[in-house]
Amino acid sequence: MLSFFSIRNTGLMLGVLLLTGCAEFNSGWNGYSSTYNDPYAQSDFDELLAFGANMSRISPSARTDVCRTLLKRQKSPPGPGIHLHLMVGRLLSDSCGDIPRILDGVSSIPPVNLSDERMQRLVAIHAEALKRLQNVSRKVGSLEHKQKSVQSVLESKDTGGSKKDETRLLREKLEAIRSMEKHLDESGDAN
Repeated sequence: MLSFFSIRNTGLMLGVLLLTGCAEFNSGWNGYSSTYNDPYAQSDFDELLAFGANMSRISPSARTDVCRTLLKRQKSPPGPGIHLHLMVGRLLSDSCGDIPRILDGVSSIPPVNLSDERMQRLVAIHAEALKRLQNVSRKVGSLEHKQKSVQSVLESKDTGGSKKDETRLLREKLEAIRSMEKHLDESGDAN
């Protein structure tokens, strides 16, 4: 009888260990193989802070690679985590996409997913920073356009100015030739 209970207990313990091991093994899997242990699918505050800190420490080319990965993931129906990671990444790299599209994605996140007050603050700060970055980009583009138009006007004036200089030089040469002719005529009359 003693051996029956020890075999039963051993079998029960093995079963519990196997179930615990399987539960541990499957803990990161939510039924979709594409989001298994996907750090970009996470949308919690600490993950986004860690992502931003890590991204700030990598080279620009590595940032571009991360952005490409995020943009590829954005093509399939993205979850809140992808939108939030793109928002953080865009502050650190221009390769993370268009600001209006990112802001639209972030604004489409249901409030339930942003219930943490720290997350709401982080999103508000980053969204405002992206808006300001977009405005600065527009102003720079406008200034570059104005600079090009001013340069083209100046170049056309320089062309006109060089024609005026050319005309003035030709007149001076003509005056010098006339002066020489007059001088030659006077010296020829004297002989």
